[in-house]
Amino acid sequence: GILKKIRLYLIKKLLPNLGDRRQYHQDFASSTSFHGVHNIVQTQSKTRKVLWLLVVAGCLAIVIWQICSRFIYYFSWPTTTTVVVQYVENVKFPAVTFCNLNRFQDHAVSNLRIIFVIWNIVSGVLQKLAMEDKYFQELNDFLRENQNFSIKEFTRKNGFYLNSSTLLECEFFGKPCYPQDFEHVFTEYGNCFTFNHNDLPARRVSLSGRGLHLLFDVQQEKFTDEPALGYTDAGITFVVHSPKELPRFDGLGLLTPVGTHAQVAIRQLKSIIQEYPWGECNPDIKLRYNNIYTTNGCLQECKAQYIQDWCGCLPFILPGNGAECDLMKFYNCVYPAVYDIEIKGLCTVGTHNSTCPTPCEETAYPTSVTYSSFGGGKAIKYFSTKLNKSSEYIRQNLVSIDIKYHDLSYKITQQQKALTISELLADIGGQLGLFCGASMITIIELLEYIFTNFCWMCIFLLLKAPEMPQWNNPSQNQPTHREKKKGIQEC
Repeated sequence: GILKKIRLYLIKKLLPNLGDRRQYHQDFASSTSFHGVHNIVQTQSKTRKVLWLLVVAGCLAIVIWQICSRFIYYFSWPTTTTVVVQYVENVKFPAVTFCNLNRFQDHAVSNLRIIFVIWNIVSGVLQKLAMEDKYFQELNDFLRENQNFSIKEFTRKNGFYLNSSTLLECEFFGKPCYPQDFEHVFTEYGNCFTFNHNDLPARRVSLSGRGLHLLFDVQQEKFTDEPALGYTDAGITFVVHSPKELPRFDGLGLLTPVGTHAQVAIRQLKSIIQEYPWGECNPDIKLRYNNIYTTNGCLQECKAQYIQDWCGCLPFILPGNGAECDLMKFYNCVYPAVYDIEIKGLCTVGTHNSTCPTPCEETAYPTSVTYSSFGGGKAIKYFSTKLNKSSEYIRQNLVSIDIKYHDLSYKITQQQKALTISELLADIGGQLGLFCGASMITIIELLEYIFTNFCWMCIFLLLKAPEMPQWNNPSQNQPTHREKKKGIQEC
């Protein structure tokens, strides 16, 4: 009885009769904003019906093809790159890190070869260096005799230093600067010193062609370079970088030999990279010991984390607060750990899936350098008198460097999405309007029409469903033989 009531309710209330359904289809075709459909329905001529049907079908096929192509293009994550040059009244001056190519002084130790071998092991944390087997036994003997030897303190005390005898002249934008304005940092060149390390707001330039002027005395008579180990140059190496970044010398350092004057013209280049999947950057990565994210800083922190986990100590040239590794740890654990990190690819750089992807924003300082011989005849005499040094000493030890902006501008290279969500919707709407005259209202009309017909189809299938069989108790409901016979006679 309940099933019959449901069927009766569906027939009377929800399922219209055949005529009403036909009228609904006719009204929809005549009133829909999907252009061309009413011409198919209302036209009496069969030829016109066929032509309009072909026109509507062709336009619909073109729309589907265009929309599919736009979706395929959007999910290929296309990008465009724009370059903007912005001129300003003043521009921030970058940080500049200077290092002497001579790492240690001549009075440092008696066995200098071992010190350079040890330093190769230490600096190998930043850049893997090959070690020759012939030094291993000598190194083992040195380590056994010097258990408490600290390469960090040795480098700090006996490496290149910056004072009034090595920094003869310093001037920034017409004002004098002093060795106290430089911050000490450890790099693969040992002791290095960074100007504008704290990014002071006052350190700006408002005139191109003026900036930082420096005059160094490299003091070659104190050199301890070992040509057999590859240390053959004399001069100053430096790198221009952002004040909030760590200096990076491998492949990026500029070299100024003794007896020369380097004129360095810099430009500021800002790069903005889109996040994945349009670009390769990951904005969620933050560094623990650096203010801004850089691939070099991330790589050093990654190495520091692995080395600290494996060896229980931290190399002093890597960022972190762990206990300093002694020489035995460097030799027996740190150096092999760096090899494993590089072989196994535990700290990778570049793509979004790498350990250290490219930064979303980065500031670089492309440079162009010109050189000239330092000082003419009168200049050599002037400095000889001023420093109480011979002319030959001036030519063999002095290095002059001028760093200035090429112009008061910076260039922004920005990676942008070639197709955004709003532009994708605009493209789809334009294709629908051009070929079908459709809009968002038309799509809602079609959805309503499809939903209504779907409901009618479900009701129709439900009404056509067979009745459920009834399973009754034979002892109570099954008729007797006499009742069956009476029923047959009545029938």
